[in-house]
Amino acid sequence: PRALALAALAGAALVVAGTGALTSIAAGEPAASGHVREYWVAAVPVTWNVVPNGRNAIEGETFTPDKTVFRTVVYRQYTKDFARQVGKQPGNEGIQGPLLHARVGDTILVHFRNLDTLNNQPHSMHFHGVRYQFGSDGSYIPGFSGPGANVKPGETFTYKLVAERESAGVWPYHDHSPSMMPSIEGGLYGALSILGPGERTPDHEFVVFLESHLGFMTIDGRAFVGNTPVFRAKVGDVVQWDVLALGDDFHTFHVHAHRWLTADGPRDTQVIGPAESYKIRWTEDTPGTWLYHCHVESHMMNGMIGIYRVSR
Repeated sequence: PRALALAALAGAALVVAGTGALTSIAAGEPAASGHVREYWVAAVPVTWNVVPNGRNAIEGETFTPDKTVFRTVVYRQYTKDFARQVGKQPGNEGIQGPLLHARVGDTILVHFRNLDTLNNQPHSMHFHGVRYQFGSDGSYIPGFSGPGANVKPGETFTYKLVAERESAGVWPYHDHSPSMMPSIEGGLYGALSILGPGERTPDHEFVVFLESHLGFMTIDGRAFVGNTPVFRAKVGDVVQWDVLALGDDFHTFHVHAHRWLTADGPRDTQVIGPAESYKIRWTEDTPGTWLYHCHVESHMMNGMIGIYRVSR
C-alpha cells in the first residue's frame, strides 16, 4: 500500500491589509502571541545556469551556455544585521529565496535590503497568506504605497507579518515593486512555510517552485533530470512537499508511486495555477528512485522533471 496523507491546501487563507503607518517598524517588536521570528533577506546579483550540465539526460539533447546562463537578482538569506550570507537549506536548493518558517501565532519580522548592483532597480517583498498592516504590503501603488513597496538600491526595510490560524500552509513571496515583472521572471521569489498549532515539523521539506526561465520549464530554476533538485528520504520519514507556481502557466504536480489525500479523496496528480500553493505530506513507505514532474507533457519534456530517491 502507498503512503497516504492529508494535503493541506493553502489557497483558502486570507491576506488582510490594515491601515498602519507607512514606516519601518523597530526590530524586536513583541508579538501579541507566539514567538517573534526574525529574518534578514537581501536582493543580490547572481549568475544563474538553468541547465548547468548542458544536457537533457532523458532525450540526449545538449545545450550551450549562451542558451542557459543569465545574470539576474535573487533573494538570499543573511545572518543578523546582514553580517554574512547564509547558504541554501537542504530541500530548498535553487534560484528561489530562503524558505522562511513560522508557526500559527508567531510574528515574523523580515529585514530586507536591496543590494541590486546589477540593474540598480527598486525591489520589495510581498507575502501571501499572512496578516499585515498596509505599510508591510510590499506592493507598489503610485501615490499610496510607502517605502516598503519601493526599496531602492542600498536601502533597507522591515516587514511585519502575523501568522494567523488561516495562515497555516505554504505561501509564495515575491517582488511587487515597480520592477516586479522582470524581477519575478529573473527568479526574485521564495516560499513561506507556516505550521499549524501543534503540527509536527517534517523530517524533510522539499520546495518545488514551478516557473519558466529562458524558455525552459523549470523546477527551482533548473531544467531536466541531472539539473533539477534530487530530493532524498528514508522509509519511515515524514516528508512534506511545498508546491508553488508563478508565471502564466498552469501545471499538474505528480510523484511516481505515491498518493495523498485531499478533501476530494486520494490523488497522485494535483493542478496548480499562477501564485497558487499547497503542501502535501506523507509518511514514506516506498523505497526506490522515482520521478516527480509536471504532468503537462510539454512542460515535462521542456525541463520540468526531477528525481526523488527513497532508501530503506
